[in-house]
Order: sequence, then structure tokens, then C-alpha cells
Amino acid sequence: MLRAGAIAILLFNCAALCAQSLPSTDSSSPGLSAELGFSYSLPPGWVVAASKSAPPAEGTQQQSLATQGTVKGTACIRVPLTARHGTPSSVIVVVDLPFDCYGQPMTGQDLAGFGQGAADGLKQEFDLIDPVFGLYSLGSHRLWIERAKGSPKGHSQTQYTMEIACSLLKKSAACWMTLAADASSLHAFENGSVTLDGDAATPLVPANAFDQTPSS
Repeated sequence: MLRAGAIAILLFNCAALCAQSLPSTDSSSPGLSAELGFSYSLPPGWVVAASKSAPPAEGTQQQSLATQGTVKGTACIRVPLTARHGTPSSVIVVVDLPFDCYGQPMTGQDLAGFGQGAADGLKQEFDLIDPVFGLYSLGSHRLWIERAKGSPKGHSQTQYTMEIACSLLKKSAACWMTLAADASSLHAFENGSVTLDGDAATPLVPANAFDQTPSS
């Protein structure tokens, strides 16, 4: 059984920690090239932070098969891009889970569970309110999206708009996330140019992204 939700929770716990703690480099970057199977162009002025893969999860010899699958998924997670902008910092994080490492692909039926798991994982680090959901298409790909207001636990004075968009590609599952401190940062994230498996470049989040609500 494919544990997309559990893998995504661990994936976004890693992404949130990377976004808060990694040191920034001295130069800006245009984003990700298509070598991963997808690309994403950072907005001007965003500064790239040094990224790393998720640390291996600890376990015991008596792990259940389900837990073993989660641990393997965690070890396969990549965080190819983390970037910051402004003060207080807005953050963009891109993460993916290669299927060849995980051992099995995901299908369209897994998309909503994967995306929801990613969003649920953030609840361990942030208090989120007023979530809205959407399901939209970019070229031949479907994307699941959630947007919510939130603040880091214990720091209610710091307010963000959290937005996550996830898709299933030919070789991996990928998500793009922002913690936007202001409206201009959210707009910049949504208008970052993305290509998916060689499809034509397009803004990551179109205006109609929340017109269709995912089925429960």
C-alpha cells in the first residue's frame, strides 16, 4: 500500500525546518533547471539558501512494514531549492520524492492524499486557520493546492500565508511551498514560471486554481 500521506508529512516537516534554519548564500539564483524533470524560476530578489536532503529517520528492527515504508520515503526526499526574501523573511521551498528511490510510482488517485499529508505535516510546526483547497491543471498535469493563514507555534505575532501546490510527475512527486509574509511575496511565488515533464512553461498558480474543490 502506498503511504503517500505519511511520506508527505515527513517531507514537509523537513522542508519547514530547512526553510527556518539553513544559511543563505551570497548570490541569487534563477531557480531550478529541468534536469529534475521539472523547473521553477525564482522571482527576482529572492536569495537561495544551501539545501540538503532530509536526514534518515531512526528506527528499530521491529518496525512494521508500514513504518519501514515511511522511513524509506524519508531517506529518498530531496529539497533542491530553499529561498528567502525580505524582513520578516518570506520563504519558498521545493521538495520532491523520486519514485526510483522510493520503489514505486504514485498515480492520480494518490495526489489528494499526498497533498493533504503535506499540509497536515505543517500543523506540527504552525498554527493554521481558514484553509481553502483547489485542484487545477497545468498542461498534462493535475495539481492539488491549499492556502491558509498561519503563524509558527508560540509566535502568534508573526503571520504568514501558507500555500502548497503538489503534482505527480513521470519520475517523482513534487511540491512547491511558500510561507509568505506579505501579499507581494505570495504573488511572486504564484507567478514563478514552472515546467513539468517538458510541458510549456506557465505560472505555477493560475487565477482559477481554487475554482475546483478536491473531492473529500
